[in-house]
Amino acid sequence: MGSSSVANNLERAQIRPGKVGLRSERSGGFERTGLLASGDGQGDKGKEMADVDLNELGREAARYFEGLQGRICTAVEDLERRSGGTARFCEDRWRHPSGGGGITRVLVDGAVFEKAGVNFSEVRSSLSEEIAVSMPGKGTAFAATGISVVIHPRNPHVPTVHANFRHICKGAAEGRAAWFGGGSDLTPYYLRLEDVIHFHHTWKEVCERHPVADYRRFKKWCDEYFYLPHRGEARGVGGIFFDYLTDRLDDVFAFVRDAGDHVLRAYVPVVERRLVEPYSEKERRWQLIRRGRYVEFNLLYDRGTMFGLQTGGRVESILMSLPMQVMWGYNEVPTPGSPEAELLDYLKSRDRASEQV
Repeated sequence: MGSSSVANNLERAQIRPGKVGLRSERSGGFERTGLLASGDGQGDKGKEMADVDLNELGREAARYFEGLQGRICTAVEDLERRSGGTARFCEDRWRHPSGGGGITRVLVDGAVFEKAGVNFSEVRSSLSEEIAVSMPGKGTAFAATGISVVIHPRNPHVPTVHANFRHICKGAAEGRAAWFGGGSDLTPYYLRLEDVIHFHHTWKEVCERHPVADYRRFKKWCDEYFYLPHRGEARGVGGIFFDYLTDRLDDVFAFVRDAGDHVLRAYVPVVERRLVEPYSEKERRWQLIRRGRYVEFNLLYDRGTMFGLQTGGRVESILMSLPMQVMWGYNEVPTPGSPEAELLDYLKSRDRASEQV
């Protein structure tokens, strides 16, 4: 996660399920999305926040996210090593002008992964008044920590994966508020139902272990966010996406840790299944064209990217998510009935976790 990625996530957090790109007019510009088990009462929100040491929670979250960064990088390098590759992560440690900093790690031109970025940050700063009023908590000061992961494979039969998790605390004293957000999504270039179902089942099982999580809601939110309206298609096959989980923060943090611990379990088996599949120049070309959709979403619709670039953020960290190679042809329409057409037909929201291969 780069120096601007915390701000990116704050801006991305303004996306609401069912109203992509729109802000709720309720509750001072944000819609509270804390989840409680059926039958639980809301209780006194201020008392609930007072019962949690938000400073310690932020420190614990930062320690967890930094440790997760190390585990993911180790796993990616292990996959490279097992395939005879020599590429390793380069590390860039940076400081934020307002306080805190982060660690950006990027691997490029590997045997398995063309580009992989795993970023961690823990920063303190202030929001503009315009953004501050759209979020919970009084005032503009905030402290935030998180991890962002984007992995672009070389083999077109291996999908791209994205994940990020974050904790944000805004305001001070009685006006202070804190929440968690994050998620993970998969972007295949060729449809393999076994892989899609494995990915979704992993996240469904994680959510089902925690009353504060709702898989169907998080899946729907993910499908709605990662959508290209100008193309009329999803960026990929989805996963989960959530934000503003403010209730029962200790329980939410347990869910976030469980989710972070399953990023590798959701993705590595897919990589291992497809890694040695042969591919043609035609399939490689299709991968590059589909990567164009990834770039279009990140540069046209991802509010975090736009916010970071418009406010002078750390460009290398903001654009870490973009692939090394990409292609745009002209009016590229796959042959009906082809594997490429099969993927496009599939890129619509559905109950993928309940499908049978």
